[in-house]
Amino acid sequence: MNTASTKEFSLLNHKPALFVLFFTEMWERFSYYGMRAIFVLFLTDSFADGGWEWSRERALGLLAIYTSSVYITPLIGGIIADKLLGYQKAVALGALVMTIGHASMALETETTLYLGIAFLIIGNGLFKPNVTSMVSGLYDQYPERKDGAFTIFYMGVNAGGFLGVLLCGFLANNLSYSWGFGLAGIFMFLGTLQFWFGRTIFGNVGTAPSKKVDLADEVATTNQNLVDSTNEEATKRKIQNDRYIVVGLLAFFTVFFWWAFEQASGSMNIFARDYTQRALTGDAALTFKIIDVLVSTVPLLIISWVLLKLFGQTFKQISLSNIVLGISFLSIWGFVIWKLSIIFSSESTEIEASWFLILNSLFIIFLAPLFSKWWESKFNPSAAVKFGIGMILLGIGFGALAYGSSDIPQGAKTASVSLIWLVLAYLFHTMGELCISPVGLSYVSKLVPAKKIGMMFGIWYLVNAVGNFLAAKTGSYIDPIVEKYSMSYFFLIFTIIPAVVGLIFLVLNPLIKRLMHGIR
Repeated sequence: MNTASTKEFSLLNHKPALFVLFFTEMWERFSYYGMRAIFVLFLTDSFADGGWEWSRERALGLLAIYTSSVYITPLIGGIIADKLLGYQKAVALGALVMTIGHASMALETETTLYLGIAFLIIGNGLFKPNVTSMVSGLYDQYPERKDGAFTIFYMGVNAGGFLGVLLCGFLANNLSYSWGFGLAGIFMFLGTLQFWFGRTIFGNVGTAPSKKVDLADEVATTNQNLVDSTNEEATKRKIQNDRYIVVGLLAFFTVFFWWAFEQASGSMNIFARDYTQRALTGDAALTFKIIDVLVSTVPLLIISWVLLKLFGQTFKQISLSNIVLGISFLSIWGFVIWKLSIIFSSESTEIEASWFLILNSLFIIFLAPLFSKWWESKFNPSAAVKFGIGMILLGIGFGALAYGSSDIPQGAKTASVSLIWLVLAYLFHTMGELCISPVGLSYVSKLVPAKKIGMMFGIWYLVNAVGNFLAAKTGSYIDPIVEKYSMSYFFLIFTIIPAVVGLIFLVLNPLIKRLMHGIR
Protein backbone atom coordinates (compact mmCIF):
# COMPACT_ATOMS: atom_id res chain seq x y z
CA MET A 1 0.00 0.00 0.00
CA ASN A 2 2.78 2.41 0.98
CA THR A 3 4.83 1.43 -2.08
CA ALA A 4 1.91 2.12 -4.42
CA SER A 5 1.28 5.40 -2.69
CA THR A 6 4.96 6.35 -3.05
CA LYS A 7 4.87 5.56 -6.77
CA GLU A 8 1.66 7.53 -7.25
CA PHE A 9 2.99 10.60 -5.45
CA SER A 10 6.49 10.34 -6.86
CA LEU A 11 7.21 13.95 -7.83
CA LEU A 12 7.86 16.20 -4.83
CA ASN A 13 5.31 14.15 -2.86
CA HIS A 14 2.62 14.78 -5.50
CA LYS A 15 1.35 13.18 -8.70
CA PRO A 16 3.40 13.94 -11.87
CA ALA A 17 0.10 14.78 -13.61
CA LEU A 18 -0.31 17.70 -11.19
CA PHE A 19 2.86 19.26 -12.60
CA VAL A 20 1.65 18.91 -16.19
CA LEU A 21 -1.32 21.05 -15.12
CA PHE A 22 1.13 23.24 -13.16
CA PHE A 23 2.96 24.13 -16.39
CA THR A 24 -0.25 24.43 -18.44
CA GLU A 25 -1.62 26.95 -15.97
CA MET A 26 1.78 28.64 -15.83
CA TRP A 27 1.68 29.53 -19.54
CA GLU A 28 -1.92 30.73 -19.32
CA ARG A 29 -1.04 32.97 -16.38
CA PHE A 30 2.08 34.13 -18.26
CA SER A 31 -0.18 35.43 -20.99
CA TYR A 32 -2.84 36.87 -18.65
CA TYR A 33 -0.58 38.69 -16.19
CA GLY A 34 1.92 39.67 -18.87
CA MET A 35 -0.83 41.40 -20.85
CA ARG A 36 -2.52 42.86 -17.78
CA ALA A 37 0.74 44.33 -16.47
CA ILE A 38 1.03 46.62 -19.50
CA PHE A 39 -2.69 47.10 -20.27
CA VAL A 40 -3.40 50.25 -18.24
CA LEU A 41 0.11 51.61 -18.86
CA PHE A 42 -0.42 51.22 -22.63
CA LEU A 43 -3.81 52.93 -22.61
CA THR A 44 -2.67 55.87 -20.44
CA ASP A 45 0.86 56.34 -21.82
CA SER A 46 1.63 59.27 -24.13
CA PHE A 47 1.54 58.93 -27.92
CA ALA A 48 5.28 59.63 -27.94
CA ASP A 49 5.89 56.59 -25.74
CA GLY A 50 3.63 54.31 -27.79
CA GLY A 51 0.45 54.67 -25.72
CA TRP A 52 -3.04 55.92 -26.53
CA GLU A 53 -3.24 58.76 -23.95
CA TRP A 54 -6.53 57.62 -22.43
CA SER A 55 -7.56 59.15 -19.12
CA ARG A 56 -6.96 57.02 -16.01
CA GLU A 57 -10.70 56.79 -15.43
CA ARG A 58 -11.41 55.48 -18.96
CA ALA A 59 -8.51 52.99 -18.87
CA LEU A 60 -9.48 51.63 -15.45
CA GLY A 61 -13.11 51.44 -16.60
CA LEU A 62 -12.13 49.13 -19.47
CA LEU A 63 -9.93 47.15 -17.07
CA ALA A 64 -12.97 46.74 -14.80
CA ILE A 65 -15.01 45.27 -17.67
CA TYR A 66 -12.20 42.94 -18.73
CA THR A 67 -11.04 41.65 -15.34
CA SER A 68 -14.59 41.07 -14.13
CA SER A 69 -15.78 39.42 -17.35
CA VAL A 70 -12.94 36.86 -17.34
CA TYR A 71 -14.36 35.64 -14.03
CA ILE A 72 -18.01 35.61 -15.16
CA THR A 73 -17.57 33.35 -18.20
CA PRO A 74 -16.06 30.48 -16.14
CA LEU A 75 -19.58 29.85 -14.79
CA ILE A 76 -20.73 29.08 -18.35
CA GLY A 77 -17.47 27.31 -19.21
CA GLY A 78 -17.80 24.99 -16.22
CA ILE A 79 -21.32 23.98 -17.25
CA ILE A 80 -20.24 23.42 -20.89
CA ALA A 81 -17.44 21.14 -19.72
CA ASP A 82 -19.67 19.26 -17.26
CA LYS A 83 -22.44 18.69 -19.82
CA LEU A 84 -20.78 18.64 -23.25
CA LEU A 85 -17.01 18.74 -23.70
CA GLY A 86 -15.33 17.33 -20.64
CA TYR A 87 -12.55 19.23 -18.88
CA GLN A 88 -9.70 18.31 -21.21
CA LYS A 89 -11.31 19.53 -24.44
CA ALA A 90 -12.64 22.66 -22.72
CA VAL A 91 -9.16 23.57 -21.45
CA ALA A 92 -7.55 23.05 -24.88
CA LEU A 93 -10.25 24.99 -26.75
CA GLY A 94 -10.12 27.84 -24.24
CA ALA A 95 -6.34 28.09 -24.55
CA LEU A 96 -6.56 28.25 -28.35
CA VAL A 97 -9.20 31.00 -28.27
CA MET A 98 -7.05 33.03 -25.86
CA THR A 99 -4.09 32.68 -28.23
CA ILE A 100 -6.21 34.34 -30.95
CA GLY A 101 -7.14 37.07 -28.46
CA HIS A 102 -3.54 37.97 -27.67
CA ALA A 103 -2.64 37.99 -31.37
CA SER A 104 -5.50 40.43 -32.01
CA MET A 105 -4.33 42.79 -29.26
CA ALA A 106 -0.81 42.84 -30.71
CA LEU A 107 -2.17 44.60 -33.82
CA GLU A 108 -2.86 47.72 -31.70
CA THR A 109 -6.00 49.07 -33.33
CA GLU A 110 -9.13 49.93 -31.35
CA THR A 111 -11.17 47.29 -33.23
CA THR A 112 -8.65 44.50 -32.64
CA LEU A 113 -8.22 45.62 -29.02
CA TYR A 114 -11.91 45.06 -28.27
CA LEU A 115 -11.96 41.89 -30.39
CA GLY A 116 -8.93 40.54 -28.57
CA ILE A 117 -10.48 41.27 -25.17
CA ALA A 118 -13.64 39.41 -26.26
CA PHE A 119 -11.60 36.34 -27.29
CA LEU A 120 -9.67 36.42 -24.00
CA ILE A 121 -12.90 36.58 -22.00
CA ILE A 122 -14.47 33.65 -23.90
CA GLY A 123 -11.31 31.52 -23.84
CA ASN A 124 -10.73 32.13 -20.16
CA GLY A 125 -14.27 30.98 -19.41
CA LEU A 126 -13.53 27.59 -20.94
CA PHE A 127 -10.05 27.29 -19.49
CA LYS A 128 -10.06 28.54 -15.94
CA PRO A 129 -12.69 26.49 -14.06
CA ASN A 130 -11.87 23.30 -15.89
CA VAL A 131 -8.13 23.18 -15.36
CA THR A 132 -8.92 23.71 -11.66
CA SER A 133 -11.50 20.91 -11.79
CA MET A 134 -8.84 18.61 -13.21
CA VAL A 135 -6.58 19.30 -10.23
CA SER A 136 -9.51 18.42 -7.98
CA GLY A 137 -10.20 15.26 -10.00
CA LEU A 138 -6.63 14.03 -9.59
CA TYR A 139 -7.06 14.14 -5.80
CA ASP A 140 -10.69 13.01 -5.41
CA GLN A 141 -9.56 9.94 -3.46
CA TYR A 142 -7.06 11.93 -1.37
CA PRO A 143 -8.98 14.93 0.05
CA GLU A 144 -6.40 15.38 2.81
CA ARG A 145 -3.81 16.22 0.13
CA LYS A 146 -5.92 18.79 -1.72
CA ASP A 147 -4.81 21.88 0.23
CA GLY A 148 -1.18 21.06 -0.53
CA ALA A 149 -1.90 20.18 -4.17
CA PHE A 150 -3.77 23.43 -4.80
CA THR A 151 -1.00 25.43 -3.13
CA ILE A 152 1.62 23.78 -5.39
CA PHE A 153 -0.68 24.40 -8.37
CA TYR A 154 -0.97 28.02 -7.25
CA MET A 155 2.80 28.24 -7.32
CA GLY A 156 2.56 27.39 -11.04
CA VAL A 157 -0.05 30.13 -11.46
CA ASN A 158 2.34 32.68 -10.03
CA ALA A 159 5.42 31.33 -11.79
CA GLY A 160 3.62 32.18 -15.01
CA GLY A 161 2.57 35.55 -13.65
CA PHE A 162 6.15 36.29 -12.64
CA LEU A 163 7.62 35.40 -16.04
CA GLY A 164 4.83 37.14 -17.95
CA VAL A 165 5.18 40.45 -16.11
CA LEU A 166 8.98 40.25 -16.25
CA LEU A 167 9.24 39.68 -20.00
CA CYS A 168 6.10 41.28 -21.45
CA GLY A 169 6.79 44.41 -19.42
CA PHE A 170 10.41 44.47 -20.56
CA LEU A 171 9.54 44.07 -24.25
CA ALA A 172 6.82 46.73 -23.99
CA ASN A 173 9.27 49.14 -22.40
CA ASN A 174 12.25 48.46 -24.68
CA LEU A 175 10.62 47.56 -28.03
CA SER A 176 6.91 48.35 -28.18
CA TYR A 177 3.63 47.42 -26.54
CA SER A 178 2.84 45.21 -29.57
CA TRP A 179 5.81 43.02 -28.71
CA GLY A 180 4.57 42.70 -25.13
CA PHE A 181 1.06 41.67 -26.21
CA GLY A 182 2.44 39.36 -28.90
CA LEU A 183 4.79 37.51 -26.55
CA ALA A 184 1.82 36.70 -24.30
CA GLY A 185 0.11 35.03 -27.27
CA ILE A 186 3.17 33.01 -28.31
CA PHE A 187 3.53 31.32 -24.94
CA MET A 188 -0.22 30.79 -24.65
CA PHE A 189 -0.02 28.80 -27.89
CA LEU A 190 2.95 26.77 -26.65
CA GLY A 191 1.03 26.03 -23.45
CA THR A 192 -1.91 24.80 -25.54
CA LEU A 193 0.32 22.33 -27.39
CA GLN A 194 2.04 21.17 -24.20
CA PHE A 195 -1.31 20.38 -22.56
CA TRP A 196 -2.87 18.65 -25.56
CA PHE A 197 0.13 16.42 -26.24
CA GLY A 198 0.36 15.47 -22.55
CA ARG A 199 -3.31 14.72 -21.87
CA THR A 200 -2.85 10.92 -21.67
CA ILE A 201 -1.17 11.32 -18.27
CA PHE A 202 -4.51 12.34 -16.72
CA GLY A 203 -6.21 8.98 -17.40
CA ASN A 204 -9.99 9.33 -17.09
CA VAL A 205 -9.81 12.68 -15.31
CA GLY A 206 -11.36 15.34 -17.52
CA THR A 207 -12.34 13.18 -20.48
CA ALA A 208 -15.74 13.52 -22.19
CA PRO A 209 -18.66 13.52 -19.72
CA SER A 210 -19.86 10.11 -20.89
CA LYS A 211 -16.49 8.67 -19.96
CA LYS A 212 -16.10 10.38 -16.60
CA VAL A 213 -15.91 8.27 -13.49
CA ASP A 214 -17.69 10.13 -10.71
CA LEU A 215 -16.74 8.27 -7.55
CA ALA A 216 -18.96 10.39 -5.35
CA ASP A 217 -22.01 9.50 -7.44
CA GLU A 218 -21.11 5.81 -7.25
CA VAL A 219 -20.89 5.97 -3.47
CA ALA A 220 -24.12 7.97 -3.24
CA THR A 221 -25.96 5.40 -5.39
CA THR A 222 -24.66 2.53 -3.29
CA ASN A 223 -25.68 4.26 -0.09
CA GLN A 224 -29.16 4.93 -1.43
CA ASN A 225 -29.62 1.25 -2.13
CA LEU A 226 -28.44 0.29 1.33
CA VAL A 227 -30.18 2.97 3.37
CA ASP A 228 -33.95 3.31 3.33
CA SER A 229 -34.24 5.62 6.29
CA THR A 230 -35.83 8.93 5.30
CA ASN A 231 -34.42 10.56 8.45
CA GLU A 232 -30.90 9.67 7.43
CA GLU A 233 -31.46 11.04 3.94
CA ALA A 234 -32.80 14.27 5.45
CA THR A 235 -29.69 14.47 7.64
CA LYS A 236 -27.46 14.09 4.58
CA ARG A 237 -29.31 16.88 2.81
CA LYS A 238 -28.99 19.13 5.86
CA ILE A 239 -25.25 18.49 6.07
CA GLN A 240 -24.80 19.32 2.41
CA ASN A 241 -26.94 22.44 2.75
CA ASP A 242 -24.82 23.56 5.72
CA ARG A 243 -21.71 23.11 3.59
CA TYR A 244 -23.27 25.19 0.83
CA ILE A 245 -23.78 27.94 3.43
CA VAL A 246 -20.05 27.81 4.22
CA VAL A 247 -19.19 28.13 0.52
CA GLY A 248 -21.56 31.11 0.36
CA LEU A 249 -19.95 32.80 3.39
CA LEU A 250 -16.43 32.26 2.08
CA ALA A 251 -17.47 33.52 -1.36
CA PHE A 252 -19.18 36.65 0.00
CA PHE A 253 -16.24 37.77 2.11
CA THR A 254 -13.72 36.85 -0.62
CA VAL A 255 -15.24 39.68 -2.69
CA PHE A 256 -13.58 42.11 -0.25
CA PHE A 257 -10.24 40.38 -0.69
CA TRP A 258 -10.21 40.70 -4.49
CA TRP A 259 -11.61 44.24 -4.29
CA ALA A 260 -8.50 45.30 -2.39
CA PHE A 261 -5.92 42.88 -3.79
CA GLU A 262 -6.64 43.68 -7.44
CA GLN A 263 -5.60 47.28 -7.00
CA ALA A 264 -2.27 45.84 -8.15
CA SER A 265 -2.99 46.11 -11.86
CA GLY A 266 -4.80 49.45 -11.53
CA SER A 267 -4.16 52.08 -8.87
CA MET A 268 -0.98 50.42 -7.53
CA ASN A 269 0.42 50.24 -11.07
CA ILE A 270 -0.28 53.97 -11.50
CA PHE A 271 1.25 54.62 -8.06
CA ALA A 272 4.39 52.76 -9.17
CA ARG A 273 4.69 54.80 -12.38
CA ASP A 274 3.76 58.29 -11.17
CA TYR A 275 4.42 58.39 -7.42
CA THR A 276 7.40 56.08 -6.83
CA GLN A 277 11.10 56.90 -7.13
CA ARG A 278 12.20 54.56 -9.94
CA ALA A 279 15.27 56.39 -11.33
CA LEU A 280 18.37 55.04 -9.60
CA THR A 281 21.99 56.15 -9.66
CA GLY A 282 25.33 55.07 -8.19
CA ASP A 283 25.32 52.24 -5.65
CA ALA A 284 21.52 52.08 -5.67
CA ALA A 285 21.53 51.42 -9.43
CA LEU A 286 24.19 48.71 -9.11
CA THR A 287 22.33 47.12 -6.21
CA PHE A 288 19.12 46.99 -8.23
CA LYS A 289 20.92 45.43 -11.20
CA ILE A 290 22.25 42.66 -8.95
CA ILE A 291 18.80 42.16 -7.40
CA ASP A 292 17.24 42.07 -10.88
CA VAL A 293 19.69 39.35 -11.94
CA LEU A 294 18.78 37.25 -8.90
CA VAL A 295 15.05 37.94 -9.31
CA SER A 296 15.20 37.02 -13.00
CA THR A 297 17.25 33.84 -12.65
CA VAL A 298 16.75 32.19 -9.24
CA PRO A 299 12.98 31.51 -9.62
CA LEU A 300 13.58 30.38 -13.20
CA LEU A 301 16.28 27.98 -11.97
CA ILE A 302 13.82 26.55 -9.43
CA ILE A 303 11.09 26.10 -12.04
CA SER A 304 13.63 24.58 -14.46
CA TRP A 305 14.61 22.10 -11.76
CA VAL A 306 10.95 21.08 -11.37
CA LEU A 307 10.79 20.77 -15.16
CA LEU A 308 13.78 18.40 -15.25
CA LYS A 309 12.22 16.29 -12.48
CA LEU A 310 9.04 16.06 -14.57
CA PHE A 311 11.06 15.09 -17.66
CA GLY A 312 12.75 12.31 -15.71
CA GLN A 313 9.45 10.71 -14.76
CA THR A 314 7.20 11.39 -17.76
CA PHE A 315 9.34 11.78 -20.89
CA LYS A 316 8.59 8.31 -22.22
CA GLN A 317 4.86 8.66 -21.57
CA ILE A 318 4.33 12.19 -22.95
CA SER A 319 7.51 12.91 -24.91
CA LEU A 320 6.01 15.40 -27.40
CA SER A 321 4.50 17.45 -24.59
CA ASN A 322 7.84 17.56 -22.82
CA ILE A 323 9.65 18.59 -26.03
CA VAL A 324 7.29 21.56 -26.46
CA LEU A 325 7.78 22.43 -22.80
CA GLY A 326 11.56 22.23 -23.21
CA ILE A 327 11.49 24.54 -26.27
CA SER A 328 9.35 27.00 -24.30
CA PHE A 329 11.82 27.12 -21.43
CA LEU A 330 14.85 27.48 -23.69
CA SER A 331 13.08 30.46 -25.26
CA ILE A 332 12.38 31.95 -21.82
CA TRP A 333 16.03 31.61 -20.85
CA GLY A 334 17.00 33.31 -24.12
CA PHE A 335 14.74 36.28 -23.40
CA VAL A 336 15.99 36.57 -19.81
CA ILE A 337 19.66 36.54 -20.84
CA TRP A 338 18.96 39.17 -23.50
CA LYS A 339 17.09 41.31 -20.95
CA LEU A 340 19.96 41.17 -18.46
CA SER A 341 22.55 42.01 -21.11
CA ILE A 342 20.63 45.18 -22.02
CA ILE A 343 20.20 46.20 -18.38
CA PHE A 344 23.90 45.83 -17.55
CA SER A 345 25.04 47.63 -20.70
CA SER A 346 22.79 50.63 -19.92
CA GLU A 347 24.39 53.58 -18.12
CA SER A 348 21.14 54.82 -16.55
CA THR A 349 18.82 52.67 -14.43
CA GLU A 350 15.09 53.25 -14.27
CA ILE A 351 12.87 50.51 -12.89
CA GLU A 352 9.91 49.73 -15.14
CA ALA A 353 6.59 50.49 -13.45
CA SER A 354 5.34 46.99 -14.33
CA TRP A 355 8.41 45.44 -12.63
CA PHE A 356 6.85 45.76 -9.18
CA LEU A 357 4.05 43.38 -10.24
CA ILE A 358 6.53 40.51 -10.38
CA LEU A 359 7.02 40.79 -6.62
CA ASN A 360 3.69 39.10 -5.90
CA SER A 361 4.55 36.10 -8.07
CA LEU A 362 8.15 36.05 -6.84
CA PHE A 363 7.10 35.93 -3.20
CA ILE A 364 4.59 33.17 -3.96
CA ILE A 365 7.25 31.02 -5.67
CA PHE A 366 9.32 31.14 -2.48
CA LEU A 367 6.52 31.10 0.09
CA ALA A 368 4.03 28.63 -1.46
CA PRO A 369 6.03 25.51 -0.47
CA LEU A 370 6.23 26.79 3.13
CA PHE A 371 2.49 27.44 3.29
CA SER A 372 1.81 24.05 1.68
CA LYS A 373 3.84 22.37 4.43
CA TRP A 374 1.95 24.40 7.06
CA TRP A 375 -1.43 23.29 5.69
CA GLU A 376 -0.28 19.64 5.75
CA SER A 377 1.05 19.84 9.34
CA LYS A 378 -0.72 19.33 12.66
CA PHE A 379 -0.80 23.14 13.00
CA ASN A 380 -3.12 23.48 9.99
CA PRO A 381 -5.69 26.16 11.02
CA SER A 382 -9.37 26.02 10.16
CA ALA A 383 -10.82 27.62 7.03
CA ALA A 384 -12.14 30.70 8.83
CA VAL A 385 -8.82 31.31 10.62
CA LYS A 386 -6.91 31.04 7.32
CA PHE A 387 -9.26 33.53 5.70
CA GLY A 388 -9.12 35.86 8.71
CA ILE A 389 -5.31 35.88 8.78
CA GLY A 390 -5.24 36.47 5.02
CA MET A 391 -7.52 39.50 5.19
CA ILE A 392 -5.58 41.06 8.07
CA LEU A 393 -2.27 40.59 6.22
CA LEU A 394 -3.80 42.26 3.16
CA GLY A 395 -4.81 45.24 5.29
CA ILE A 396 -1.29 45.51 6.75
CA GLY A 397 0.12 45.70 3.22
CA PHE A 398 -2.07 48.66 2.35
CA GLY A 399 -1.21 50.17 5.72
CA ALA A 400 2.43 50.26 4.58
CA LEU A 401 1.40 52.15 1.43
CA ALA A 402 -0.76 54.55 3.43
CA TYR A 403 2.16 55.35 5.73
CA GLY A 404 4.67 55.59 2.88
CA SER A 405 2.49 58.01 0.92
CA SER A 406 1.63 60.22 3.89
CA ASP A 407 4.02 62.97 2.69
CA ILE A 408 2.47 63.22 -0.80
CA PRO A 409 0.69 66.61 -1.02
CA GLN A 410 -3.06 66.69 -1.52
CA GLY A 411 -3.93 66.66 -5.22
CA ALA A 412 -0.38 65.79 -6.39
CA LYS A 413 -0.11 64.13 -9.83
CA THR A 414 3.47 62.91 -9.31
CA ALA A 415 5.81 62.18 -6.40
CA SER A 416 8.96 60.20 -5.54
CA VAL A 417 8.06 57.87 -2.68
CA SER A 418 10.59 55.21 -1.67
CA LEU A 419 10.02 51.90 -3.46
CA ILE A 420 10.35 49.98 -0.17
CA TRP A 421 6.66 50.63 0.60
CA LEU A 422 5.54 48.89 -2.58
CA VAL A 423 7.86 45.97 -1.80
CA LEU A 424 6.41 45.60 1.71
CA ALA A 425 2.86 45.90 0.40
CA TYR A 426 3.37 43.09 -2.13
CA LEU A 427 5.00 40.89 0.54
CA PHE A 428 2.03 41.17 2.92
CA HIS A 429 -0.48 40.92 0.07
CA THR A 430 1.18 37.71 -1.11
CA MET A 431 1.04 36.09 2.32
CA GLY A 432 -2.61 37.08 2.55
CA GLU A 433 -3.28 35.65 -0.90
CA LEU A 434 -1.75 32.29 0.04
CA CYS A 435 -4.14 32.09 2.99
CA ILE A 436 -7.21 32.72 0.81
CA SER A 437 -7.03 32.04 -2.92
CA PRO A 438 -5.63 28.48 -3.26
CA VAL A 439 -7.24 27.48 0.04
CA GLY A 440 -10.61 28.73 -1.20
CA LEU A 441 -10.34 26.55 -4.31
CA SER A 442 -9.49 23.57 -2.15
CA TYR A 443 -12.45 24.08 0.20
CA VAL A 444 -14.90 24.46 -2.68
CA SER A 445 -13.72 21.11 -4.05
CA LYS A 446 -14.19 19.48 -0.61
CA LEU A 447 -17.51 21.04 0.36
CA VAL A 448 -19.56 20.42 -2.81
CA PRO A 449 -20.57 17.12 -4.48
CA ALA A 450 -18.18 15.89 -7.17
CA LYS A 451 -20.80 16.12 -9.92
CA LYS A 452 -21.19 19.87 -9.30
CA ILE A 453 -17.54 20.84 -9.02
CA GLY A 454 -17.21 22.38 -12.49
CA MET A 455 -20.27 24.57 -11.98
CA MET A 456 -19.28 25.50 -8.42
CA PHE A 457 -15.80 26.58 -9.49
CA GLY A 458 -17.55 28.75 -12.06
CA ILE A 459 -19.66 30.31 -9.29
CA TRP A 460 -16.52 30.79 -7.17
CA TYR A 461 -14.88 32.68 -10.02
CA LEU A 462 -18.03 34.79 -10.28
CA VAL A 463 -17.05 36.11 -6.86
CA ASN A 464 -13.68 37.07 -8.36
CA ALA A 465 -15.58 38.88 -11.12
CA VAL A 466 -17.44 41.04 -8.62
CA GLY A 467 -14.23 41.75 -6.69
CA ASN A 468 -12.26 42.63 -9.83
CA PHE A 469 -15.00 44.91 -11.13
CA LEU A 470 -15.28 46.76 -7.82
CA ALA A 471 -11.47 46.96 -7.60
CA ALA A 472 -11.07 48.69 -10.95
CA LYS A 473 -14.10 50.95 -10.42
CA THR A 474 -12.87 52.02 -6.98
CA GLY A 475 -9.36 52.47 -8.37
CA SER A 476 -10.71 54.78 -11.07
CA TYR A 477 -11.53 57.28 -8.28
CA ILE A 478 -7.88 57.61 -7.30
CA ASP A 479 -7.61 61.10 -8.82
CA PRO A 480 -10.76 62.59 -7.17
CA ILE A 481 -9.85 61.06 -3.78
CA VAL A 482 -6.26 62.32 -3.94
CA GLU A 483 -7.47 65.77 -4.97
CA LYS A 484 -10.08 66.00 -2.21
CA TYR A 485 -8.23 64.15 0.55
CA SER A 486 -4.81 62.52 -0.04
CA MET A 487 -3.07 59.44 -1.43
CA SER A 488 -2.66 58.16 2.11
CA TYR A 489 -6.45 58.42 2.63
CA PHE A 490 -6.99 56.40 -0.57
CA PHE A 491 -4.85 53.51 0.69
CA LEU A 492 -6.33 53.68 4.21
CA ILE A 493 -9.68 52.64 2.70
CA PHE A 494 -8.06 49.35 1.66
CA THR A 495 -6.35 49.03 5.03
CA ILE A 496 -9.36 49.28 7.31
CA ILE A 497 -12.03 47.30 5.42
CA PRO A 498 -9.97 44.07 4.89
CA ALA A 499 -8.78 44.17 8.52
CA VAL A 500 -12.40 44.41 9.76
CA VAL A 501 -13.44 41.51 7.48
CA GLY A 502 -10.52 39.47 8.85
CA LEU A 503 -11.72 40.01 12.42
CA ILE A 504 -15.26 38.98 11.38
CA PHE A 505 -13.84 35.69 10.05
CA LEU A 506 -12.11 34.98 13.35
CA VAL A 507 -15.36 35.63 15.24
CA LEU A 508 -17.30 33.34 12.90
CA ASN A 509 -14.75 30.50 13.20
CA PRO A 510 -16.77 28.28 15.61
CA LEU A 511 -19.94 28.61 13.49
CA ILE A 512 -18.15 27.86 10.21
CA LYS A 513 -16.40 24.81 11.69
CA ARG A 514 -19.76 23.49 12.88
CA LEU A 515 -21.39 23.99 9.47
CA MET A 516 -18.54 22.15 7.71
CA HIS A 517 -19.39 18.91 9.56
CA GLY A 518 -15.87 17.54 9.87
CA ILE A 519 -14.37 18.88 6.64
CA ARG A 520 -10.92 20.39 7.31
